[in-house]
Amino acid sequence: MANVVVYTSSTCPYCVTAKDYLKEKGVDYTEKNIQTDKAARKELMGMGHMGVPVILIDGEEVVGFDQEKIDDLLARE
Repeated sequence: MANVVVYTSSTCPYCVTAKDYLKEKGVDYTEKNIQTDKAARKELMGMGHMGVPVILIDGEEVVGFDQEKIDDLLARE
């Protein structure tokens, strides 16, 4: 099973789409909400990102909801 982390915010519709998609595929993930978690916000900014969602799949970054890239990275297991 892939190690998946999803950086989100409380008001991001694309974050909801990404989380719903991962749930539909049966993928377990850790959510880090940058609005409520200052450490998560620092992590995200440290990676050079200001917007969400950013999805890490086994260390590979997916910026935004890019279904094709998500599927590709999940298929590598």
